[in-house]
Amino acid sequence: MNWYLNSVVNYPLLTAVVQFAILGTLGEFISFWIVRKKFYNPFSWPEIFWKMTEWGFLAVLIKYAFIGYQGFIDSLVAHHFLPEMSVFFRSLALSVAMNLQFGMLLVIFHRILDNVFKRDKNWQNIDKGLYSLIWFWVPAHTITFILPKDFQIGLAALWSVALGAILGYFNRKRS
Repeated sequence: MNWYLNSVVNYPLLTAVVQFAILGTLGEFISFWIVRKKFYNPFSWPEIFWKMTEWGFLAVLIKYAFIGYQGFIDSLVAHHFLPEMSVFFRSLALSVAMNLQFGMLLVIFHRILDNVFKRDKNWQNIDKGLYSLIWFWVPAHTITFILPKDFQIGLAALWSVALGAILGYFNRKRS
């Protein structure tokens, strides 16, 4: 565990990129596996490389958002626009602010990056991605922000795997 914490502290962006590149891509794999009810490689090697690169790039944005929105909430409290709060309510306020502002941009940007690789204009079900900010990401990040800062990005990347499994379950083929 010490090597993980040392890595996260000494290389915060690099570890965010690696964790999201691996776990975000794994979440997409799991979603396909559950939908098709079989273990297989749903992507070509160039597509896997693109997805890992895409998740890595998004990780940098997410890392900056985590830091920026924590400062945003701190500033609102300092200027008495929000009251002093317990750890839970501060985490909830942070999660709501980040997901309902930055999260919408991230969902749309993620879809744009998917479309760039596929040379497609697929906006089908983008509403489901946006709704996931409310039913999944706000509660998930509330838990995330309760943790010490050094564990937050790692848990956020793990949530990507969980969301992949949940979406795969709800999109699975009935047979």
